[in-house]
Amino acid sequence: MSISRACCTFPPVVPHGYEGKGEYITLNGLKTYVTGPESATEAILLIYDIFGFFPQTLQGADILAHSSPKKYRVFIPDFFEGNPANISWYPPSTKEHAESLNTFYATQAAPQKTLSKIPAIINEANQIGFAKWAIVGHCWGGKIASLSAGKDNTIFKAAVQCHPAMVDPLDAKDVNVPMALLASKDEPAGDIAAYEANLNVPCYVETFSSQIHGWMAARSNLSDTHVQKEYERGYQTVLRFLEMNM
Repeated sequence: MSISRACCTFPPVVPHGYEGKGEYITLNGLKTYVTGPESATEAILLIYDIFGFFPQTLQGADILAHSSPKKYRVFIPDFFEGNPANISWYPPSTKEHAESLNTFYATQAAPQKTLSKIPAIINEANQIGFAKWAIVGHCWGGKIASLSAGKDNTIFKAAVQCHPAMVDPLDAKDVNVPMALLASKDEPAGDIAAYEANLNVPCYVETFSSQIHGWMAARSNLSDTHVQKEYERGYQTVLRFLEMNM
């Protein structure tokens, strides 16, 4: 699938001290960042990485909400309820860091714990009324996006994974909506290729070979000119994919 057609009016990326354009509301009991025009008729559920509400992630949400002619209302629920992983744990440089990450994934970030909360979040947000929803996930959130787009999906019209964690090619067989996957150099290339091969839906898969796991979210060093350029290109790619598939 080609997504080369330009569609975006891209705002300048702020490398330091970004302050979100949106606001915080409560959805299904969870603090939720929401951004984008209130008149938007289409919405995006953005699943952050394990580090929670980082400025780079909030800036990405604002980009998605305000850079496409279609305009989206974007929601980021705080599934970790104020207790995200500590970014110093990754990549783990000590035994303690590795143990902390393993415990976090087994408890706070267990996929089924998150998946079970999504329908109620969407139902509450839909009191405003949206014609279509997409799901976009960063890192751990990419796994949530992949599973949310599975065979039982009746909510989302399109899904995107950005530098996903826990890539399982078997998950791809159940995906029932168009799927984009933007990989970094750090995801196993064989798993990405096998995932793509198992998709039976319209798809777009690209590896950003110069970028680290997390370059579109909390681990993005936006002070680096090349990283900033690829951060921008990543979000442009997401928007073009959604424009074509929602």
